[in-house]
Amino acid sequence: MPENGYADAGDLSETDVVSESVKQKLRIAMLGSRGIPHTYSGYEAFLGEVGPRLVERGHEVIVYCRRSLFRERPKTYKGVRLIYLPGIETKTMGTLTHTLVSMGDVLFRGVDVIFVVNVVNSFLCILPRMMGKNVAINVDGLDWKRGKWGRLGRKYFYWNAKSVGRICPRGVVTDAREMRRIYLEEFGTPNVSIAYGANIEKTEKPEVVKQYGLEPSGYYLVASRLVPENNADLIVRAFEKVKTTRLLAIAGNANYRSAFVDRLKETKDARVKFLGHVGNAEHVKELHCNAYAYVHGHSLGGTNPALLKALGCGNCVLALGTAFNQEVLRDYGILFENDAFDLARKMQDIEDHPEIAAEYRVRAPQRIREAYTWGKITDQYEELFLQLANGQDPTKVHSTITQQSCQQDQDVMAASATSAEN
Repeated sequence: MPENGYADAGDLSETDVVSESVKQKLRIAMLGSRGIPHTYSGYEAFLGEVGPRLVERGHEVIVYCRRSLFRERPKTYKGVRLIYLPGIETKTMGTLTHTLVSMGDVLFRGVDVIFVVNVVNSFLCILPRMMGKNVAINVDGLDWKRGKWGRLGRKYFYWNAKSVGRICPRGVVTDAREMRRIYLEEFGTPNVSIAYGANIEKTEKPEVVKQYGLEPSGYYLVASRLVPENNADLIVRAFEKVKTTRLLAIAGNANYRSAFVDRLKETKDARVKFLGHVGNAEHVKELHCNAYAYVHGHSLGGTNPALLKALGCGNCVLALGTAFNQEVLRDYGILFENDAFDLARKMQDIEDHPEIAAEYRVRAPQRIREAYTWGKITDQYEELFLQLANGQDPTKVHSTITQQSCQQDQDVMAASATSAEN
């Protein structure tokens, strides 16, 4: 049994996962993201990894792309067919309008499964459901709590989250066990929990980081969108207290004018270096692989792709101690409280004891091998799509559901044994 209760290719054969239906080849449409290849968010990285793997298994995959975001528009990406359609590119309307246009197109393409990402698109899933289509949606994190949205926007996100179980009763996908619990307990929504994945990578061109004014092992890295819930301000305040000659490199930005970012850049600490959005995936990899440590302040997501990437690149990870981050890290990283002094103390500890940071760097990729390889994640999505196409209810029969129940029983027994020993 895998440690986190997810299906593992080493534990389940392909026949066990999808039974005789493995011979069935599906036509799958994926929409709601910016499209691929793109580096802006975890959705794009996810589709860029899972889509081609499904193609390799014999399925036909279509990904819808936001036309205005792609200067070059190839027809395919690693075997995935790409369709470029317009949308109204504003902070609030880009995703919704492009998804609406994509829905109008996909309904007439004879696909077996429509897979949508982003809970904001939940209401639009009514269209294919009315036409009897098989629809699944990945709802991601707690978007109704994100500070970048106004009150009306947060209410709209919450309404979508609350309603998605009625709109897609067999196809709601969360990305963490804790997120699954939230949807079950707060909204009464049955759902399948399938995480994101990561690749295990090593530095190939360490000189790349010098283009950003950095030296290998000479910086702490933050890689995230600069929005309040990712706590870059807390990280900067903590770093200002740390005695070190290393830099704090912040890779990321907001995709709109942000007073939060403006305040962040008012720091007087010359060791804090803002890199902006890094759009080159190879550069992102090198920044991770050559960092002394990675600091992760995300508070509202489920299984965060940036955290998985940090582990896969062999980072010493310091992460905010949310239930989501605890679920991913276990004992493969350092958790800090929502307090600048606590983070500063833990950063100073690995600064003063480099052997601790080195040990975490060596161990980090093992966490990906255990639970978060893209092959395992693709197994789980293939199973989901085949079950939907064959009229089954994944929220009752998907392997991640049955295995999770077994894992929870094991966790209870382990906790009982620990209490008895104490």
